[in-house]
Amino acid sequence: MKKYNVAVLGASGAVGQQMLQVLEEYNIPVDTLLPLASARSAGGKIMFQGREVEIQEATEDSFQGMDFVLGAVKNGMSKKFAPAIVKSGAVYIDNSSAFRLEPEVPLVVPEINGADALNNKGIIANPNCSTIITLMAVAGIAKLSTIESMIACTYQAVSGAGQAGFSELEGQMAAAVNGGEMECKVFPTQIALNVIPHIGDELDNLYTDEEMKMQNEGRRIFHLPELKVNCTCVRVPVMRSHSIAVTVRTKDKISVGEAKKAVAAFPGCRLIEDYKGRNYPTPLDTSDQDLVWVGRIREDLCDDKGLTLWCCGDQIRKGAASNAVQIMKYLIENK
Repeated sequence: MKKYNVAVLGASGAVGQQMLQVLEEYNIPVDTLLPLASARSAGGKIMFQGREVEIQEATEDSFQGMDFVLGAVKNGMSKKFAPAIVKSGAVYIDNSSAFRLEPEVPLVVPEINGADALNNKGIIANPNCSTIITLMAVAGIAKLSTIESMIACTYQAVSGAGQAGFSELEGQMAAAVNGGEMECKVFPTQIALNVIPHIGDELDNLYTDEEMKMQNEGRRIFHLPELKVNCTCVRVPVMRSHSIAVTVRTKDKISVGEAKKAVAAFPGCRLIEDYKGRNYPTPLDTSDQDLVWVGRIREDLCDDKGLTLWCCGDQIRKGAASNAVQIMKYLIENK
């Protein structure tokens, strides 16, 4: 069996660490693993396949001899190192938003448009976490009839803000119980015992860049350049796993029964009809695994060609790390 040299850029962060775990879980045939990070994190140790590996400082010379580079860094660092990665001959699977809307860079959810990954020029983009989870939930329906529009409300866990998001919620929860001071450094206001209906930077149309990702990225992933999406993103006091309430309007009418069958049959989805006495998933149900759970499928009362559903998925895994590793696995299996 051929083995591959794999670098993880941003190995010390929450998504990077999850990528390392998923590489092991998926039995990716790794020969050399190279964990990379900033100078501040260099020298630290991570465990991989039962052995200790030292984190190296990322430089433009780090990628020689690598077959794949998994990126778990912010846009600036991704743009800085992408040319060197491509020049080295490795395939860069990037979790940042730096290249998601570049026409020549495939934007891929393997279960939906995996074949797009084969037409890469050295860079493949991982979509936004909420986009991945939402599109996975409705992809089975899209096979029955073209989706013309979606209205979505996301309920996003603090994991979307990385390790600092976890720490801030934990600190505020402790303060709420013990009467301590509420520190707000990561989020614009208190997140414990609260919700914040604003994620990202506000644009001229009064939607945030986070909210526009679902339309802009959804068009590319579904190959539907006219797809319209109205999205509101809300931060909620949940550790991990995002939830989305979404209404899809399709070209042809699809019954609830047909939709349920399509969702249940779609790879990577789990239809919830009777799980512990309920017909819906929660963030706690879906944490630490890769399936997108879908429930409460019902007719839209405002449009006879609409369907409404609720879905949950782990933001760090399927919404980020696992999707990237699955892209790599797809390339290995379909070379």
